[in-house]
Amino acid sequence: MTTVVVTGATGNVGRHVVRGLGSRGTPLRALTRDPGRAAAVLGPGVDLVRGDFAEPESLHAVFAGADQAFLSFANDPRQVENAAHAIDAAVAAGVRQVVLLSTVGAEAGAARTFSDQHGRIEQRLRSAGVPSVILRSGFLMSNLLGSLPTIGQAGRIFLPAADARIAMIDPRDVAACAVAVLAGQHGDGETHLVTGPEALTFTDVAHRLSTALGRAVEYVAVPDEAALAGMVQAGLPPWLAEGVVGTFQLLREGVNADTTDAVRRLTGREPRPVADFARDLMAPLLAR
Repeated sequence: MTTVVVTGATGNVGRHVVRGLGSRGTPLRALTRDPGRAAAVLGPGVDLVRGDFAEPESLHAVFAGADQAFLSFANDPRQVENAAHAIDAAVAAGVRQVVLLSTVGAEAGAARTFSDQHGRIEQRLRSAGVPSVILRSGFLMSNLLGSLPTIGQAGRIFLPAADARIAMIDPRDVAACAVAVLAGQHGDGETHLVTGPEALTFTDVAHRLSTALGRAVEYVAVPDEAALAGMVQAGLPPWLAEGVVGTFQLLREGVNADTTDAVRRLTGREPRPVADFARDLMAPLLAR
């Protein structure tokens, strides 16, 4: 039976890929640097294999004998290097298909760091010669979780999105697309832009959250400089804060303003609206 390696297994998308594969009875290995933390996130019964992208030799055992891989890489100054190590290990092990989580706007050489990094990773995968499918995710609804403290304290979301329209996507739907591809339902060589069902401004999102959460939520647009300073003050490394602000600049330029039918084509159902994400994954956290 097919064995799938999952990297980024505790991430916002990866954890749902693990659950989706598990529900199908697909054997999998979840790559982790911290098995204890991964077990707490993923629960019992998941085969956790310790490995570190920064230690390429540790990846050989992770991919040995695997048939497929879902590759997801966290934002990191070494993200492209980390991805190259994982792709090389997968190719060396004879993995027959890779599904890569990328992002809307990915383009090697792009001015914004995250777009450039993902674009270069896509290039690296294509040049590796392994059959692959790329899922370019729209803005993840899980990014809303970063606003939970200000929603809980003041009923407000402070972000530099202005009036950008964003077809944000539930990470569970991105994961469902990945699981469908890994199940062999779609061909290699494809790149899919995966979006939510409608393009919303953050004012629209605040209205949806108000209804779904049963509390007043207001969106407050802030300038890039204020957003950057606030994130750094909150403890984000400057490179990460700058990358996040760069992402919002792209969103304001319309990079994620259009919807696609990728979720329906890949999974057979429509993507979830933001209200479902709020009720399912935000409300329980606010209630703590």
